[in-house]
Amino acid sequence: MFKAIAAALVLLTATPALVAPAMAQTPFHTVSSEAFVTSKDKSTLIDVREPTEWAETGIPTGAATISISRKDFVDAVLAKVGGDKSAPVALICRSGNRSAKASEALSAAGFSNVTNVGDGMLGRDGVGKGWLAAKLPVSPAPKP
Repeated sequence: MFKAIAAALVLLTATPALVAPAMAQTPFHTVSSEAFVTSKDKSTLIDVREPTEWAETGIPTGAATISISRKDFVDAVLAKVGGDKSAPVALICRSGNRSAKASEALSAAGFSNVTNVGDGMLGRDGVGKGWLAAKLPVSPAPKP
């Protein structure tokens, strides 16, 4: 009887580990704006905000502008990197939420070298003060 109870306890305590998925590791990494710039990362930087936001603040100098709201977002990014899903891509938005979602979308589409600039243009607690507060270079938004 004792062996049966002990076996049942082992099974019950092991079951959550057996059925619960392992902690999923994020398929992309997150850095602050300052860390991105000082790392000399060779990623194609893409600002995923909306045109009105680009007009308000400008865009990070050298960044491409491909809004995450575009239906062809993944295809547009793929075209920007010459069809190479292993090319390094970094994404930035206002405060890191949309760029994280965009990073997830690209990773799910098979991109293997994705970075989320997680403090965005305006900053995010726990990540960084943001591109603008760090006084990183900004260029005027492209004309529509």
